[in-house]
Amino acid sequence: MSVHKNVKKVTTHTLQEMKNSGEKISMLTGYDFSMAKIIDEAGMDIILVGDSASNVMAGHETTLPITLDQMIYHASSVVRAINRSLVVVDMPFGSYQGNSLEALSSAIRIMKESGGHAVKMEGGKEILDSIKRILTAGIPVMGHLGLTPQSIYKFGTYVVRAKEDEEAANLIEDAKALEDAGCFAIVLEKIPAALAKRVAETVSIPIIGIGAGGDVDGQVLVVHDMLGINNEFNPRFLRKYNNLHEQMSSAFKAYIKDVQSGDFPNESEQY
Repeated sequence: MSVHKNVKKVTTHTLQEMKNSGEKISMLTGYDFSMAKIIDEAGMDIILVGDSASNVMAGHETTLPITLDQMIYHASSVVRAINRSLVVVDMPFGSYQGNSLEALSSAIRIMKESGGHAVKMEGGKEILDSIKRILTAGIPVMGHLGLTPQSIYKFGTYVVRAKEDEEAANLIEDAKALEDAGCFAIVLEKIPAALAKRVAETVSIPIIGIGAGGDVDGQVLVVHDMLGINNEFNPRFLRKYNNLHEQMSSAFKAYIKDVQSGDFPNESEQY
């Protein structure tokens, strides 16, 4: 019996059952009501209200500028569309680093004001205090290791992380620390597939990859990337399931042409 097919509402417990029974977890980002409704109805396990909204929705170069208020706005829009998916909300840059009390109040605001089901935080041992404090309030936490885009200025580049032995060993330690603290899952971004496999085998909680190979417990992509709406981003790990950029552009051009020629609206399209 498939856990994914039988569940009416995905919870953190569902995801653990899926890992235990070897079923892969599907996760996509979502930022607004209309798109989230379609994603949820398709049967997605997790919708991540990503701080990638900073890039794809607001046009910023990095994820750093998006605020807690803006994340709550996007998350509440998504939550109103959901029947099945687990909604995980990214805690934005500056809302949890270095101050566990601020981290707790940020997480509480996200849960109370958006209705989201869990939060996601980037980092390992250095943010453990914040993670533990949030978990004491009963708020589920998803971790995020490897390439952590909120630290882009520290890394200076979006290249693959943890290729060196020392960084790989640190990443495995961080994953164990996140599991021990009580995180229900971890996203691994842009790390070697062999290392991601080791992490997925080392910890008992679900590991969801993006650019981390196929030997993990699930996958996540940015919805605008996989639909081909965003044409500028072509990393190796991205599979485009559509070319909506082209389809939307031709629809817009056809509309302009019909308006200009007087073809739209025709007699059957007016009162």
